[in-house]
Amino acid sequence: MVARGDEFPHPFADLLDRYRGLVMITMFIWLAIAAALAVYLIILYNGLVSLKHGVSKAWSNIDVLLKQRHDELPKLVETCKQYMQFERETLEKVMSARSAANNARQSGDVKGVGQAEGAMRLGLGNIVATVEAYPELKANQSIQQLLGRITGLENAIADRREFYNETVNINNVRIEQFPDVIVARLFAFRPAELLVFGEEEKTDVDLRSLFRS
Repeated sequence: MVARGDEFPHPFADLLDRYRGLVMITMFIWLAIAAALAVYLIILYNGLVSLKHGVSKAWSNIDVLLKQRHDELPKLVETCKQYMQFERETLEKVMSARSAANNARQSGDVKGVGQAEGAMRLGLGNIVATVEAYPELKANQSIQQLLGRITGLENAIADRREFYNETVNINNVRIEQFPDVIVARLFAFRPAELLVFGEEEKTDVDLRSLFRS
């Protein structure tokens, strides 16, 4: 004997099966979209992290050169003091700017480093202009060696500063662009500071050339 339920199937059974199938397909579609979005956000995040570390690395390269150059300056100043008894103010300004730049460098204050560097480079130019009146200083081998090292460091700093600022610009543009800006705000990515020397000095000082006759 055939059961009544088997003989007469529910009239909405096929419709319910189709509905369940549609729900499952829709769920899988949304899950796929969510997974793709998550992967895309991860890619954006990793890209911003890479840029952030790129800025830090570029700054570290400059930081090493600044420290080396700052270590050379006291030697130059001490040597100049032997001949420049009446120009102590010029030398003191250089050392004061050096101290300010060193403090800013150690605290990671890029803007402060730029301002102090501008004042210090101006002071170096003043030293060079002053010692033109001292032929014995121009002929001093120690001075020439110091100038050679400082000039080489100046050129390297100029090159790496250009690379650093380019890296900073790329980073700052990325965190303002859509959709990167969403990830940047969610994870508190901040714009980096450009290294700009102070208004006192806008061009690189070639110390060695200024010491030539």
